[in-house]
Amino acid sequence: MRGTTVITGDRTKVLPLEFARPLPVAVRGRGVWIEDADGERYLDAMSGGSMAATLGHGRSDIIEAARRQAERLSFAHTERLTNPAQERLARELVDVAPPGFVRVRFTVAGSDANEMAIQLARSYHVERGEPERWQVISPAQAYHGPTMQTLALTGRPGLHGPFGPYLPKHLHIPPSTWRFDPTGQAALDALDAALQEAGPDRVSAFFCEPISAAALPAYRPPDRFWEGLAERRERYGFLVCFDEVVTGVGRSGAWFAGATTPCTPDIIATAKGLGAGYAAIGAVLVREHVAEAIARGSRRFPLGHTWDGAPLSCAVGLAVLEALRSEGLVERVAARGPALREELERALAQIPIVREVRGHGFLLGVSFVDPRDGTSFLPPELRVAGRIDQAALDERLITLSTQPTRDGYAGDQTLFAPAFTASDDELAEMIRRFAAAIRRVADEVEAELAESATPCGGA
Repeated sequence: MRGTTVITGDRTKVLPLEFARPLPVAVRGRGVWIEDADGERYLDAMSGGSMAATLGHGRSDIIEAARRQAERLSFAHTERLTNPAQERLARELVDVAPPGFVRVRFTVAGSDANEMAIQLARSYHVERGEPERWQVISPAQAYHGPTMQTLALTGRPGLHGPFGPYLPKHLHIPPSTWRFDPTGQAALDALDAALQEAGPDRVSAFFCEPISAAALPAYRPPDRFWEGLAERRERYGFLVCFDEVVTGVGRSGAWFAGATTPCTPDIIATAKGLGAGYAAIGAVLVREHVAEAIARGSRRFPLGHTWDGAPLSCAVGLAVLEALRSEGLVERVAARGPALREELERALAQIPIVREVRGHGFLLGVSFVDPRDGTSFLPPELRVAGRIDQAALDERLITLSTQPTRDGYAGDQTLFAPAFTASDDELAEMIRRFAAAIRRVADEVEAELAESATPCGGA
């Protein structure tokens, strides 16, 4: 039975994300398990809930690396000083980055890494004598963070809330999903239209995820789109920026998903896996021509945050990279990922609301449809995504789902993104609980849909 130690909106001094949602109090974690204050244990199928805890919870090696660094020097602002941990982590990230990446700038988190990527793209063009380039084009169905600039990078009005007046007016193109554009050509046509609307010589960057995470879990555009994007970059001179906040540092089965994409990016932003849930740290990686534009121009890019490149955070990043290398975890994710997707697909095969299971490494997504026709989105008032998360929590499984969007590009979907260290038995148990939760909600939804379709007075 569920315990009583939960925090609700009327019992906390924290300003909660949702006042109406009761939250169990997490007190400890070990591996892929989290325990709450009542002693209930949850299987963590979401790497801490936000895909950050890629190495699981309670790793003594990373904790010890943080302790050793804190004893020497935990913080020194990088405007006037550098530190050995920052210097070494930058070298090691360049070593595992796609070819051509030569410099790294550290940030505190993913949203400010994405924001800095946009600032760097803008600076690149200004340094080269093209100050008119500022416009950004990006896919509409995405999520890049909660800052004003990163909110503006997605065209989802449901996320903008009351902040619309503060957001830059960027341009957006639709995603190339099976439903709208299976070949990628329609997205290229939309990109051409956006380029003409903005004026090609006013476009600074195309900004996207190589593999989507929260908004379209594990979705990757067709190769035709990437090839066409590369052609247009060459023709018009804008940069391509990748949001690898989730996919960077191993999640997709490669150190960076950008290394396996037909269009090599010019700038990469990453975060979650770099700190693996043990420290807040992000990074922006740039190719040589981007760094050289600044080095040969003003020789300055001074914007940043207090904790950028801090010794403690960078020491954690170094320990994370060492664990990934020494334990072969990126290779494990690459080898185990395809089978994990197949196992999840088999477990959900007989559930009518499940339309598609996508997967790249340990980033998987499940999309749901109306069981009456197998293609339409489920009615949003049914709140299927939220119900799946609650049903999973009842199974003592931590998941994350996304709701239907107002623009009609996406319906109910659920993420499945376990830690790289999860054993085969733990992965199997996650899938079992996940399937049980979805089956329960599917049965309820089918009954509700049947009831709503029954004529008044019908049997």
